[in-house]
Amino acid sequence: MAVNTPSPEFLAAFRQAAGDGGEISFAHFMELALYHPDAGYYAQRRRRIGREPDTDFFTATSLGPVFGELVVAAFVDLLGRHPPHEYTFVEVGAEISAGIMQSNSDPTPPLKNHLVGGVGACLQAIPPVQSRASSLLQLHGPDSTSASAGAKALADMQDKLGGVSSPTGSVLTGVAHPFAAAATISLGQPLRFPARAIVFSNELFDAQPCHRLVRESDRWRESGVGLRDESLEEVLLPEFTPEVQAVLDRLPASAPDGYRIDLPLAAARLASRIAAQPWAGLFVAFDYGKSWRELAEDTPAGTVRAYFRHRQGNDLLARPGEQDLTCHVCWDWLSEALTAHGFAAPVLESQEAFFVHHASAALSQLTAAEAGRFSGRKLGVMQLLHPGNMGQKFQVLWARREQIE
Repeated sequence: MAVNTPSPEFLAAFRQAAGDGGEISFAHFMELALYHPDAGYYAQRRRRIGREPDTDFFTATSLGPVFGELVVAAFVDLLGRHPPHEYTFVEVGAEISAGIMQSNSDPTPPLKNHLVGGVGACLQAIPPVQSRASSLLQLHGPDSTSASAGAKALADMQDKLGGVSSPTGSVLTGVAHPFAAAATISLGQPLRFPARAIVFSNELFDAQPCHRLVRESDRWRESGVGLRDESLEEVLLPEFTPEVQAVLDRLPASAPDGYRIDLPLAAARLASRIAAQPWAGLFVAFDYGKSWRELAEDTPAGTVRAYFRHRQGNDLLARPGEQDLTCHVCWDWLSEALTAHGFAAPVLESQEAFFVHHASAALSQLTAAEAGRFSGRKLGVMQLLHPGNMGQKFQVLWARREQIE
């Protein structure tokens, strides 16, 4: 059995959370391990995204502007008859120093940030490519006229919110776009959206804490984490937490002993909070997940995984605060959250199918421009679309809401 001795900072955070009982739910542990302000993984100011040996993982944002270019093309297609210049592009859970459309020339190390639990976010203006360090509220838009209009609209909204500062990195930096404005939403700020928005996220929902259940002696038990002799170990809680108690009727009546179900309840709550805000437009989430049937029947080991130095692991209690933890989302639950708040029936597609269906013209133009050579842009597209890379591993859930509730 692995010995999981946490850092002094995490040990102090765990003891405070566990109290005299010395145990907490796995969901609470995951929240501490990822988001504690002193000991959490995403609170550490170090580079974690990239292909270098000292990073932990790479995402579509690591491929440079080509991902952002395809996203813009696809979203214009999804808007259909609606003019793009009437919508603000909002990236939720944005990487503070590297949004999805950041230029490759930006030396700032990317930091992946997510929303968690009751933590929300506010809008932050995006500086243009030529003046990232500017403290002025500026917009990177399709042209000077629309950028000026977008800047005024965002400035008016910021006045209502009490004012915000520009982020060091941006969502649309380095990529032309036709939207009225662009904004990022980052860790620790309240969720607010303009009246017309395209709400985008990339690997946001898989980073929300989840509850772990295990089948034992023909009944479901909730897993927790306990501290024994300065080391962390998995324990079975004496009773369900209130969050799990509320969804017991969803659990399968039978399953083999040892079967694990990881319940992404926080991800569903986050989707509900986003959808509950008074805005109309597009919701688009890039992530990896499964249907409820797949989680309940086809994943006997659960879906929570750890990532450290580009290695996937199952020792979820090792190095708390130093390794990433993820959990597959339940697409059915996210869809339910959207339709409950007036969205049309959500559509779920593989990432490959999404770009082929909605960004085909941009793909054709890129292929023509890169014909006859094997460029970094062409390699990026291959990684985004190929079924053996990101094309099938990642899915895209999108939905429209025509009217503000």
